[in-house]
Amino acid sequence: MSTEHNGQPFFDDPNAALREIAQNPAAYAHYLADFNRVVLDMQAKLEILQLETRLHCRKTRVEGDKWGQAYLRSLPVEKSLNDILRNLKGISSGLEKSAHRRHAHDEKVMEVERNRKEKAQLKARKNSPTLQAAPENPGQQGAHSPNPGYGGPTSIYDLNNRESA
Repeated sequence: MSTEHNGQPFFDDPNAALREIAQNPAAYAHYLADFNRVVLDMQAKLEILQLETRLHCRKTRVEGDKWGQAYLRSLPVEKSLNDILRNLKGISSGLEKSAHRRHAHDEKVMEVERNRKEKAQLKARKNSPTLQAAPENPGQQGAHSPNPGYGGPTSIYDLNNRESA
């Protein structure tokens, strides 16, 4: 580890930079994008290598070979490169998913905080409701309402002037 002139190391904690990246979703996505570029570059070079290897291995014939024997000998080599390319594609898609999920995590945390604040405010309003004056209804103070018979509670035996449906 390198040291400055006073004998102190440059970094007290070697994981401090990664800790900072993990706490910031934009930095996290940028960091994973760098890895993704490297993986995609490796993938492109390996695809070219795969093609050239396939051509060379299938073309290499031994005297006395029957039809298809060179092809069958080349299959294990081709399969190993195909497996590597498949794994690189999986790594690339995994890096992209991870960046999206990291961003979604922060959004969800903010949403949970907001929902909890709203619930706390609703609970506080419910536990201590504000007192409001009851609205005055002039129809209940002895005056006749415009629809007589429809104002107060009645029983089915009190239907003297009503018409049935």
